[in-house]
Amino acid sequence: MQLADNSIRRTHYNILNVKEDATQEEIRTRYKSALLISHPDKLQKTSQTTNSESRFLEIQTAWEILGNVKSRALYDMELRVSRQDDDVVADEIVLEDLMVETGGDVVELFYQCRCGDYFSLDSLELREMGFELLMDGNKISLQAHSNADMASIVLPCGSCSLKIRLTINQDTQA
Repeated sequence: MQLADNSIRRTHYNILNVKEDATQEEIRTRYKSALLISHPDKLQKTSQTTNSESRFLEIQTAWEILGNVKSRALYDMELRVSRQDDDVVADEIVLEDLMVETGGDVVELFYQCRCGDYFSLDSLELREMGFELLMDGNKISLQAHSNADMASIVLPCGSCSLKIRLTINQDTQA
């Protein structure tokens, strides 16, 4: 599954005319509605039929991805990553560069900003992005829920406008 590299990306959500936080039922309803409007068998004119066929295929593809919970989660993660690639970052870091603070069920990762504040990320946020934070003594590692060998996350500073990019390799450990 690959996202378009357009400056204004047309997403599967746009195709089905739903918000990105739409429920599965809302997506299903919009899919059925869009399908009825654009189905080639429903149209009479030849010029409409040609445009309708390509629209019909777009709708089908959007539904195949968004209609399945697992493929939707993977698509959402890829969508976030593609949007983050547009961000200008002050620094590129890896997992080993982060400070680790454990306490309770949540592990927090920090990197100090030039302004004195911190860039931060926790194990719950990583889980939402499709990564599992694993602890083995003093070492931490990340395991991706998908087949991706590498990913990146853009983190904003807590106080200023600077951002950093955390590059995550499948075999990354700190």
